[in-house]
Amino acid sequence: MASVTEIVRGISQAAANAYDGALDENGDPVKIGLRREEDVAITDRRVIDGFKVAFHGPTLCVKYHSEISLKEVHDKNNFETDIESRFGDIAKFLRKEYKSVTGNSLSLTAEGDSDILVQTISNTRSWVQAQKYYKIGGLNEVEDAKQESEEDLDSSVKKWLGLNGNKSRNQGFIGRDSYSGAKKPSNVKGKRDEEPRT
Repeated sequence: MASVTEIVRGISQAAANAYDGALDENGDPVKIGLRREEDVAITDRRVIDGFKVAFHGPTLCVKYHSEISLKEVHDKNNFETDIESRFGDIAKFLRKEYKSVTGNSLSLTAEGDSDILVQTISNTRSWVQAQKYYKIGGLNEVEDAKQESEEDLDSSVKKWLGLNGNKSRNQGFIGRDSYSGAKKPSNVKGKRDEEPRT
């Protein structure tokens, strides 16, 4: 069984092998399933898209971005299924590349639907940013990033902060009332400390 570090390094290397213009061992372009790999007519400009990965505890976050036209966005059913199929292609590529890099298999289980954000650049073009979460198989010893920490303050820190639980005299905050050894400042005078005027 691979350690957490080996799994993370393998996934990172698999994602790094997906750069634009990457070639396989035969000298052919690497096929990931992105739009930039589709044939483009000479009159059209090149499609800009790509992906990256991030780790959130035992969860892998795959982030996809692409430049799209507004016609594609308005066709809602095809647009969402197209983005989901891109994530499927990316996950398939990561599994295949992970196996070629490490020799072990990678288990990625999708967690829910993808989150899609479309932003307008101009009247004809838009930018899509989408992310999808996958549960990484074999990462049992990693804590979930969303879990709250169970760490408690040390007693000396609680004493320093004055968090002794005595709230009857407005104690519980840093200040003169919470620490009996605190001295009154000598350079501060209030109305009661002023001499009476004649």
